[in-house]
Formats: sequence, C-alpha cells, structure tokens
Amino acid sequence: MKISLFVPCFVDAIFPDVGMAAAGVLERLGHTVDFPEKQTCCGQPPFNTGMWDPAREVARHQLRAFDGVETLVSLSGSCGAMIKVFYPQLFAGDRDEKSACDLASRTHEFSDFLVNILKVEDVGARFPGRATFHDGCHGLRELGLKTPPRKLLANVRGLELIEMKEAETCCGFGGMFSVKFPMISTAMGEVKCDSLIETGADFLVSNDSSCLMHIGGMLEKQGRPRKCYHLAEILAAT
Repeated sequence: MKISLFVPCFVDAIFPDVGMAAAGVLERLGHTVDFPEKQTCCGQPPFNTGMWDPAREVARHQLRAFDGVETLVSLSGSCGAMIKVFYPQLFAGDRDEKSACDLASRTHEFSDFLVNILKVEDVGARFPGRATFHDGCHGLRELGLKTPPRKLLANVRGLELIEMKEAETCCGFGGMFSVKFPMISTAMGEVKCDSLIETGADFLVSNDSSCLMHIGGMLEKQGRPRKCYHLAEILAAT
C-alpha cells in the first residue's frame, strides 16, 4: 500500500524524529511511504478560535496538497481529527465540500491505521521499561481511539504499561487554550503531572507530540523530568 504521511507543524518543526519513526514502522511492515511536501498547517488554530474563513483558506491548501493520495496517515490525533471530523463541517455547502469529505474518508490516525486498517497489533518492537499513556483529547473524544495504542503497546517486548488515574484528563495544552488561559492550563497540567509521577513509570507515551511537549516541559520545570515519547518512536525501536 502507498501511504502518505500528514506530519503536523509542531512535529515537522520540533519533533521530526517522530515522522521518521512512523515512516520506519510502516516501511518495516512492507508499505511504501511518502511525504507530500506541499502540506502545511491543517487550519486547526483559527478553526478553534472561531475564525472559520481563515481556517477554510488554510484547509483548502491542504485539500490541494493531499489531492490524489491513496491513504493519509496523521501523526497527531488532534490534527487528524481536524481533517477527518471537522473538514466536512468546515466545508459544508462550500465548493470544496466533496473534496473535504473524500479526504476525510481516506485519513486515519497512526495507531488507528495500524490496528483497524492494517490489522496489525505487533510490529516487532522492543522498548524495555515502565510506561504510562496519556490520551490526547481529540484522539480519544473525536476519534474514539482508546484501545488501538494500548493494543500496540501491549505487544512491545520489555514494556510494562501502567495506567495512570488521570489518563483521560486533558493535559491543559489545547493549542490556543494554553495561550489564552495560561493559569488554567498550568493547573490542568499539574494534575496530569502528579498522576503520571504517582504511577512510578519511567516514561510517558502519547499519540500527540503537542501534549507531550506541554507535560514534559512542566515536569522539567518542576524538577521531576520524565522521558516523553510519541507512540511511533516506541514502535520503531527494535
């Protein structure tokens, strides 16, 4: 299968190893992976702040960038949900409504694609240590992806998954939310950090690098650093 990667802005700019890891996993499974170089922001920041006209223009560029892709795999539950769930809503009644719906139907979050489309739960990964998992809000609530990442982690050699009490609680990042409401964002992040530390886990895993950046940054400032890994990085290790 030919798979095109949708690499969100913050992954491309700050965590490029996540993209390389995901490509490595998919290629190891025998698939061809490409990166449409014209891709940019999905338009989620203006969409979430109610600026739908600017969001639509940014998203329209993405429709052109991904025109003709066979399968689009997102490395973020948040940005993946923007295309899969919100593009049809954003373009309802617009001249590009059909294109938006077509792209949405071909878009899958990384863990969902592996487990529910490729029917793969064991990618041959080995990553020793105790891990806990953070459910990003969009991946969990918009895409319903509670089980797929856990099925994949259960088959990683040497890894012990310890569930934290606040696994489903928002970390407080939320993109523009953390900028507009920093005190609330920080308070929410502290709850998440305390829950993580309580597990005694060596590291944190999530499907969203933005959440990991927020949580990891807070832990560092608190003097309680923990390694944070995107699921793709864990699965790429052998």
